[in-house]
Amino acid sequence: MTRQVPRQRGFTLIEVLVALLIVAVAMSAAVRASGQMSQSNALLRERSVALLAAQNSLAELRLRGVKNKDSAMQRCDQGRLKLSCEQRVTRSGDLLRVQVLVHDREQHGPPLARLETLFSRPIAKP
Repeated sequence: MTRQVPRQRGFTLIEVLVALLIVAVAMSAAVRASGQMSQSNALLRERSVALLAAQNSLAELRLRGVKNKDSAMQRCDQGRLKLSCEQRVTRSGDLLRVQVLVHDREQHGPPLARLETLFSRPIAKP
């Protein structure tokens, strides 16, 4: 009678290393995606706040009254964001075209927000 040696079951060292490599690649991809999402979230928050600043600037122009040709640059900080609002008014027929650009004062680059509208020209009082 021959005695059978029980066959051992389990994973080899190479199989374990391959599995660990796959898990490490997946985890690094997940960490990178998480970092990208948080960076995108911060940019979206800055742009939303810049749009609020542009809307505030436009409301101020409405209340103050718009002149035919009026261009101005003013600070329009919102919370921790150091912003500047550039207001451009140009004549377009019987209407005034008003454009507000909001820039980050600490970083040079494209505007964070742009808002354009048309106003009717003020009627001259006799």
